[in-house]
Amino acid sequence: MLKFTAKAWEWKRKGEPNELSLKDFIIEDLKDDEVIIQNHYIGLNPVDWKLIGGGHPSWKTGIIPGVDGAGIIIKTGKNMNHLRVGSRVCYHADLTKNGSFSTHTIVNGKRMIYIPEKVSDIIAASFPCPALTAWQALKKIPEIKNKYVFVNGAGGSVGYFLTQLLLENGARVFLTSSEKHHQEFLNMGVIKALDYRNSNWKDVMIESLNSNLFDVIFDTTNNSNTKDLLNLIGYNGHIVSIQGRIKENLLPAFTTCISLHEIALGAYHQYASEKQINDLMMDAEHLLNKIGSGKYKLRNYKLSTFDKLPEHLMEMKNNNSELKYIVKI
Repeated sequence: MLKFTAKAWEWKRKGEPNELSLKDFIIEDLKDDEVIIQNHYIGLNPVDWKLIGGGHPSWKTGIIPGVDGAGIIIKTGKNMNHLRVGSRVCYHADLTKNGSFSTHTIVNGKRMIYIPEKVSDIIAASFPCPALTAWQALKKIPEIKNKYVFVNGAGGSVGYFLTQLLLENGARVFLTSSEKHHQEFLNMGVIKALDYRNSNWKDVMIESLNSNLFDVIFDTTNNSNTKDLLNLIGYNGHIVSIQGRIKENLLPAFTTCISLHEIALGAYHQYASEKQINDLMMDAEHLLNKIGSGKYKLRNYKLSTFDKLPEHLMEMKNNNSELKYIVKI
């Protein structure tokens, strides 16, 4: 009979990350299509502190937050016996269930990503949320080669990975980020990098387009300045909102005819078909292999310990930090 004690950070109510409490909890029930992963590392993401503060419609007192983790399979459900105990995997957790802020996490066996030999568990833990969000954003656009593309807020984990995907697919990339990132982006092949804190960055960006407008804009920040961004998109263009949904098209009808897109990686657990889930997991393994080969890079990270997890979430929230924290268990 399955029964053992794990340790986890527990959410009680909407509030601050430092209000999480460490608890022991018993794992004694494993469904047929589930596996237990012994977490080695946990990746922290902005969505974690946002959910802790705002909650989730399905959350109740006692739920364990956290979306990204990496470790090994230690137990499989009856329908998952084909999976090998000891396999190295990473995952993006279902937001409606207990997540990765734990020594052990129960995950659907069809929603795991196998870690290639050349990829460390640390890198794998930092991969799922930002990289798959960037991947889904890229796939919204039917043809990206030679298109004028703008990434608003490319300095964070999602924007950094998305920029690499766009460049590999032949896009002409312009972006905003903190100035400290500009030279690296220019070395990658980005055409123009501007600091979003400069009040005239939009004017400078338009000048650099030589009378063109953007075919596609990816906004990794928020939709508070959506109207200004919409005016940078040319006829039949696209805007992909990665944080927050654009509720309405603020441009007049029958003018530039742009398409609005939203991204919600976490929604795949409830709304994707089995084929779509399988395809996403295969895409994830493909991307991880490219990371292992050196084709793509993830944002630099700082390694810390399980006991300091709430402290680092507070830092990420209060400082709007681009630093990626990985927690070792």
